[in-house]
Amino acid sequence: MSESPKESVQEAVESAVEKVSNVVANVIPHPSSIPLQPQSDVHSVKSRLEWGDPAFTILDVRERSAYNNGRILGALPTPIDQLVERAKLSLEKIRDIYVYGDTNQQSAEAAQLLRSAGFERVSELKGGLAAWKAIGGSTEGIVES
Repeated sequence: MSESPKESVQEAVESAVEKVSNVVANVIPHPSSIPLQPQSDVHSVKSRLEWGDPAFTILDVRERSAYNNGRILGALPTPIDQLVERAKLSLEKIRDIYVYGDTNQQSAEAAQLLRSAGFERVSELKGGLAAWKAIGGSTEGIVES
């Protein structure tokens, strides 16, 4: 029995989708295939943003007033005292997470809290907001507007 035109079109579409998926899988690396360093510089994060890589989250662990005044564009406010609880509710354990605070020490503390809670891909953003602004990274907030 021969296929109907509708079945032929559906098979062709499915075949095309599979071929495109295979090409994309070979061109765009899966985040877990790229090592995430324990510390990252702002250039690497900015490069990922400019490339359009959606597979990461930036967490700002500073006080809310500092966050409101200025932050890396798209960074999520996550006070350090609520960090693990919020992360467990909203992030996958294998998600690439960059954290920054007022100081590199605060960033390191936040990263260690997340790692201890089982998050596998956490990196401290060296230099935080100041380093981000120094390379012309996009910002938002009251002072930044």
